[in-house]
Amino acid sequence: MDNLQTQGISLPRLGLGTFRMQGDTCRAAVESALALGYRHIDTAEMYANEEPIGAAIAASGLARRELHVTTKVWHENLAPDAIRRAFDASLDKLKLDHVDLYLVHWPSKGMNLPAIFETLMKLREQGRTRAIGVANFTTALLKTVVEEIRAPIACNQVEYHVMLDQTKLRHYLTAHAIPLVAYCPLAQGRVASDETLIAIGKKHNASAAQVALKWLLDQDGVAAIPKASRRESQQANLDALKVKLDDDDRKKIAGLPKDRRCVNPAFVPAWD
Repeated sequence: MDNLQTQGISLPRLGLGTFRMQGDTCRAAVESALALGYRHIDTAEMYANEEPIGAAIAASGLARRELHVTTKVWHENLAPDAIRRAFDASLDKLKLDHVDLYLVHWPSKGMNLPAIFETLMKLREQGRTRAIGVANFTTALLKTVVEEIRAPIACNQVEYHVMLDQTKLRHYLTAHAIPLVAYCPLAQGRVASDETLIAIGKKHNASAAQVALKWLLDQDGVAAIPKASRRESQQANLDALKVKLDDDDRKKIAGLPKDRRCVNPAFVPAWD
């Protein structure tokens, strides 16, 4: 498994997303993923599954240093005191003494970015999170955080897949050596029925989903966190790492429509 080096941490490029996984199902999924060799687990306070994830980590017997755990603070909790309370609650539920990466889950209107990042940087200085970052931040918001506040951002986690163009955002992130962590990398299952991806997959004895995932992971500075609750799906995602796409494949993928956004809640920022 390749890792991305960012702000003092080593981020496995393929992780397990856990949105909408709950209770025993979530615990079993994380236990399965860890047994298969996953070492990057992504969660958030909003997912309400940090407790089963913590239980799965404890049951795995893996040394803490072998794991990368990301969690996030919800956009309604971005005042400094609320961030600290949310962070303490997340750590308690995960039964960990630190996380590897703590993200602002979504920007919110009227948020005080300097105060937010002062709070996050204190958590980092205290060793309670090894790194900090953002999710769903636009290029304009990133410029404020990176160039004005000068916060040590370890990643921007955003929706990214073969059906959504993120060129402008990627240019900014690449220029500042900030990884992009792609959520919904399989467009919530939509890639599976795409005829172009199916045809490319047949050429490589792979599925359309494996083609879509490898297309992402072939890009410099990109990690992906597909959600997969079944062991077979988790293994298939790992096997995507073996697919070798060629220039003709990439040209065909480049020709796909790139305007399909799967996650667009009412409170989103104005996208790039």
